[in-house]
Order: sequence, then structure tokens, then C-alpha cells
Amino acid sequence: MDILQDHLARTRASGGVFARSVVQPPWGLRLPGTIQLSLHTVVQGRAWIWLDDPRAAMEVVPGDLCLIRGGPEHHVAHTPDPAACQPHEEFLRRHPSDERSDDRAATVFLCGAYRFAGDVGRSLIDALPPTLLLHAAAHDPLHDVIGFLSRELGAPAAGHQTVLDRLLDVLLVMAMRAAYDQSPTAPRWYRAGGDPRLGPALHAIHAQAEHPWTVPELASLSGMSRPAFARNFERSLGQAPMQYLTDWRMTLARDHLRGEELTLDQIARRTGYTSPNAFAAAFRRHHGVPPGHWRQEELSSDPSRR
Repeated sequence: MDILQDHLARTRASGGVFARSVVQPPWGLRLPGTIQLSLHTVVQGRAWIWLDDPRAAMEVVPGDLCLIRGGPEHHVAHTPDPAACQPHEEFLRRHPSDERSDDRAATVFLCGAYRFAGDVGRSLIDALPPTLLLHAAAHDPLHDVIGFLSRELGAPAAGHQTVLDRLLDVLLVMAMRAAYDQSPTAPRWYRAGGDPRLGPALHAIHAQAEHPWTVPELASLSGMSRPAFARNFERSLGQAPMQYLTDWRMTLARDHLRGEELTLDQIARRTGYTSPNAFAAAFRRHHGVPPGHWRQEELSSDPSRR
């Protein structure tokens, strides 16, 4: 059980946009903070990326990958100058696509955007730093994926969109893995999942949330005594095992409720409760309202469903 893969699958993570730009200075692009996760890389030349303070701009050179978490606007430009940055629509009008340009003085850069659904998706995004610059050495697989993306965008052929979607998926997983490895804000489950003492129990919880797990059973999976397991689990995850299990079940329940595809009885069974009443009681203890009421409020507040 790969917990990161499980989270990405549950969030229905999907690439929204990936574009290749070939531009001559002066140029600059301003992107909205509504993009949940942006990915930027330079194929030729160099670019500067920053949020609200150009003095903190990061220089991006070929092979680098920059991740930007949603929130404030961010800027990509030939120099750290906010005055040079235009909204996306104006940027496209002023810099029409010239994907086959062979001008060595031009800057060639790629911009991607990713969307994540539900609370599982939000937890992945929230665990990332606001900005992260990854440097890929020539032998790094990340470097190879970036080069492949650039070639595909520059010379599209049959099946072009499918290739881009798959490459963006690969880039996303490699980037998030590198980000979590480097970041002190990485999710606790990411680090604990690789711990041979806790990994088996943690993987079991995520793989089978519907199973009626007990602390002795989870301790047995990890090859520890019950007290030692409980102590190590709480130290690493910040919660007792049963509280972690309940929180994970409630996270899954919220995402199922938003989806509308499952009945309350089906959600109860998928999240480890013996009946809709038992599920409703647990949900109400956790959220203060019954699941049906929570679902109605959530759906009515979502403008995309109107």
C-alpha cells in the first residue's frame, strides 16, 4: 500500500493546463492564486518566479522545477519586476505561440496546473510549502521527464493529450515526493509510512478503513507490544491509533458525501461502521451535525452545482 499513491488516487488529481511558451524579453506573466498547484520549469534561458515580493524571487534555470501552492498571486518573468507581468490573457495576446522557434536568445518555459478534489486533496496541498524550487541534476529522472515534456509540447503527434496527461502525472508524483522529502511540513503519515515499526499498521489503516481495527491487531502487524506500538504511533503521528483511524474514516466520509454517488448506508460500510445509525452517531460527534445535513449544506454551498 503506497499511501501517497492512495491519496493522489482518492483526490482524483488531474492536470488542468500545460503550456509551452517561447518568448523574448521583456516578458512577464501574472497567475492567480486560485490555481491549487502550479508547476513551472525552464527548458531554455532563465526565468524568475516570486509571490508578492520580487526581492524574494527565485531564479529558475533549465532542469529546475518550481512548485507554487495556491493562495496569493504569483509571477513568472525575465527579471524580478512586477511591472513587466501581465495577466494570462494579455500575456497570450502579446506573446503569440511560437512553439517551433529555434531562436537561442529566447526563453522557453513550461507552465502546468493541477487540481485536487476533497479533503484528502487539500491535505496534500496544505502540506506543501508556499513555494519550492527543485534542482534536477543531469542524471535525475526529473530532468528526463522535463525534457520529454518539452519535446512533446514542441512537436505534438497522435495521442498528444494522453501523453501530456501521463507525463504530467509522473512529474507531479516525482515533484511531490521530492517536496515532502525536503520539506519540514511534510505530512506525518508520509514519514511514518516508511518506518518499518509503524508502516505496516499505517498502510493497513489506509488500505482497509472499513476493517474493525483494534490497537492489539495493529500492534501485531507492526511486530510490537501494544504499549510500545501505541507510544511510538502517537509520538510519530501526533494521535493515538484509534483517533487517527477515526479521523481518516471521517475524511473519507466527507469526500464520499460530497460525491453524491453513495448512499449513507454505503458510506457507513466503506468507513467501518456497522450501520447508518452508528455512522451517523460517529459523524455527529465529530462534526456536530448528522451526515445527511452536512451533505446538503456542502452541496448547496458549492457554486459549481447550481
